[in-house]
Amino acid sequence: MDHKITIIGIGDDGFEGLTRHALELIHSAGTLFGPANLLAKLEPGKQTIVPLSADLAQVAASIDAAQKPPLVLLASGDPLFYGTARFLCEKLGKERFEVLPHVSSMQLAFARVKESWDEAYLTNLATQSLPRVVEKIRSAEKVGVFTSDENSPSKLAQALLDKGIEYFTAYVCENLGSPDERVTRGTLAEIAGQSFGNLNVMVLVRHPNVPDRPASMTGKRLFGNPDECFLQSRPKRGLLTQSEVRVIALAEMDLGSSSVVWDVGAGSGSVAIESAQLAPSGRVYAIEMDPEDYNLLVENSQTFGTENLTPVLGEAPQAWADLPQPDAVFVGGTGRSVVRLVQSAWERLRSGGRLVVNVASLDNLTSVEEALRALGCEPRILMINLSHSHRQFESLRLEAANPSFLIIARKAD
Repeated sequence: MDHKITIIGIGDDGFEGLTRHALELIHSAGTLFGPANLLAKLEPGKQTIVPLSADLAQVAASIDAAQKPPLVLLASGDPLFYGTARFLCEKLGKERFEVLPHVSSMQLAFARVKESWDEAYLTNLATQSLPRVVEKIRSAEKVGVFTSDENSPSKLAQALLDKGIEYFTAYVCENLGSPDERVTRGTLAEIAGQSFGNLNVMVLVRHPNVPDRPASMTGKRLFGNPDECFLQSRPKRGLLTQSEVRVIALAEMDLGSSSVVWDVGAGSGSVAIESAQLAPSGRVYAIEMDPEDYNLLVENSQTFGTENLTPVLGEAPQAWADLPQPDAVFVGGTGRSVVRLVQSAWERLRSGGRLVVNVASLDNLTSVEEALRALGCEPRILMINLSHSHRQFESLRLEAANPSFLIIARKAD
């Protein structure tokens, strides 16, 4: 018989912080599971006590083998937040569990530094590699990290500094909820030089209006470079043409070594830069009306060394009035003006040239497709659905990104 299991979260204030209902469930348990440090604080009773290791598969096996109900499992904080309950519900089935959460130390940490955490990147260095966490932090606005003995706050701070990621204010929250609670605020350089207790949560808050630090150029690709290789504006991150979408778009642009290319609404320049690398004897014009994005475009081009790329600050179509006729045009369509830009670019496109338009909304998709049909061509449409892997404890998950659309048209000879 599969017995029901109650998982009870316990905070740093121990059993004194539990509700009467939670205490009654503990005292009436037939079998009581939990970490040895929590079980040691209980007064001896009639329950069968089963200390659990950190091996979650072994925890599940021990619970499955228990024969003396009711079964109660003690856990720290909120068991569903980077905790035991999430794994066990997936392994043994949600219907077997009732969860009584406590306030998690992550929630307490954000409360102590008075920052919201609804859009923060939250992670655990006990289960995620330090290099992977550093790369995720690179583009985050706020971060909450459960550190570990191996990867302490000072080690994380130094790893970020080593990658040039210095644009965060750091808070290390120790012993939350206990009498010796302490919150330390400082720059990453200051945190890197200090020592902290084992029970801590690290919160990082990004400085306002600071662009991402690009990833190392080691192993730079001709095209399809990771998004992290490009400086991107805040808070507009996410408008960069995704690496996988960029690869397909560049293939559809059918570039030759001497092609003339327009990138309209170039943003921070990922498509323009990789077009310039694919057409080393050609010329690429990156047209951008936002001064902040234009400056990032210039800096990204310098980083990649694309001397055949010309940044153009201005609003299309006026900005391309004096530019040479293109062999290929890429338009990033995020606004209502995308149809007008497509129509104007089509007039300037060389015979036999390719137009590729990237849009994210169905409204823009249908509007652009209809406009191109009215111009006498038969556009092709690709819908690109991407999912990226994400490891969650023992499970491999795939997180879906928003779909993206490419509209591809060739101008008749």
